[in-house]
Amino acid sequence: MTRQRPNIIYIFADQWRRQAVGFMNEDPVFTPHMDRFSKEGLVFTQAVSCTPLCSPHRASLMTGKYALSTGVFTNCKTGLNMMLSPDEIGIGDVLKREGYRTGYIGKWHLDEPERNKAEQPLSGADDWDAYTPPGPKRHGFDYWYSYGASDEHLTPHYWMDSPEKIKISEWSVEHETDKALSFIEENCGGETPFSLFLSWNPPHSPFHLVPERYKQLYEGTVPERRDNVVIREPFLVHTGETIPGGEKKWEEYANHYFAAVSGIDDQFGRLMERLAQLDIAENTIVVLTSDHGELLGSHGMMAKHSWHEESIGVPFIIRWPGRIAAGATTEILNTVDIMPTLLELMDIPVPRTVEGHSLAAHMKEHDELGGRVTDEAAGKDRRALISAYPGRLAAITAFREAGLNHLAYGWRGIRTKRYTYVVDKGYAPDEGEARWLYDLQEDPAQQHPIALKHAAEHPVASELEKELKERLAGIKDPFEI
Repeated sequence: MTRQRPNIIYIFADQWRRQAVGFMNEDPVFTPHMDRFSKEGLVFTQAVSCTPLCSPHRASLMTGKYALSTGVFTNCKTGLNMMLSPDEIGIGDVLKREGYRTGYIGKWHLDEPERNKAEQPLSGADDWDAYTPPGPKRHGFDYWYSYGASDEHLTPHYWMDSPEKIKISEWSVEHETDKALSFIEENCGGETPFSLFLSWNPPHSPFHLVPERYKQLYEGTVPERRDNVVIREPFLVHTGETIPGGEKKWEEYANHYFAAVSGIDDQFGRLMERLAQLDIAENTIVVLTSDHGELLGSHGMMAKHSWHEESIGVPFIIRWPGRIAAGATTEILNTVDIMPTLLELMDIPVPRTVEGHSLAAHMKEHDELGGRVTDEAAGKDRRALISAYPGRLAAITAFREAGLNHLAYGWRGIRTKRYTYVVDKGYAPDEGEARWLYDLQEDPAQQHPIALKHAAEHPVASELEKELKERLAGIKDPFEI
């Protein structure tokens, strides 16, 4: 008798960094449910976001392709004609074709804002937001309870299969978890497996939009700082903007950010408890992860889009009882690897369009000889290609006016288990070029990078720049080194 294909529940928060979960013993954050889950599943302690920004990460997640290959190199925003093309082959398309009941709940941010087409869209979508109607732009997801981009965490809104906006007065994470529980309960019976992608927006800013019961967990405390936190007034954003800073402001940001993480932990616990009650945990793959990180004052910066660990580093835990070994691995998992890995785990052919590589063999509990699969046996020294592109409208305009291709700028890098090597050409035509090599073993806080004019000045940089050139050529990236 053939075993039924597993269900899959893929849960990802936005702007939740790898360090902000209790079992990592880095940030002072309370996450008992996730800590328990980390003992039941496989933890990737060095998972990274290939392009640490919302829409580019999501495009790579859905397609297994790098951001530039999907065309989604920056956020889908007003004034810019950008969206995930309906012609792309996404994981939802594949799962639907394979007979899965498919669902998507929460933030999508892969459709072009409706305000680009109409001043007053019928759906009421504003700013970067969009109602995505049924059809190919939903990429195979049948049940749809979603929105494009909005950060009103305490008063969220959604659309289903009509332009009628559904307005809610409840924390978005809690409400979306309610909807996820309903979807699971309605689809867990019978022989047809289900797949659910649950996209929580918090702990994305504004950090203060979190229920008081979670804020109270940190009320009156002065959060412990990471070694690389630099208090500034204002704080910088890697792409050029500024955010109000100072000591008290940083303490407020940190406590509210950690409160939101404790909140998503609480809602995650509800989901895991219900899976056990429904007796479907044994044949359900559960993934808990995020889009990208949050600098939260590290290196004097807030937000994301930089190559630092607090920006590219994401939590990633996967559980499939009896099929995936529990424990932790230092093997590098990049965004583009997620789609092929999940499909191979489910015994589904991986589309040829995918540019990432499966780590399914590394995740399996036993090899052919009945022994545990080790890092050395499964992957040796995997390396991640990481990148970012100028995406602000003002920056794109400046490059165009200078007769330059903005996609040939920004930064590109290689992240290994020990090193991060970055070539940075900046977000403006006149910023010049810099090379940085970080030894994460000797300098985990990335406070003492080696500045290089030429890669040949350091043997590790020389090796990694050669690989970087090859990887960029493989995806036809115009970035020249």
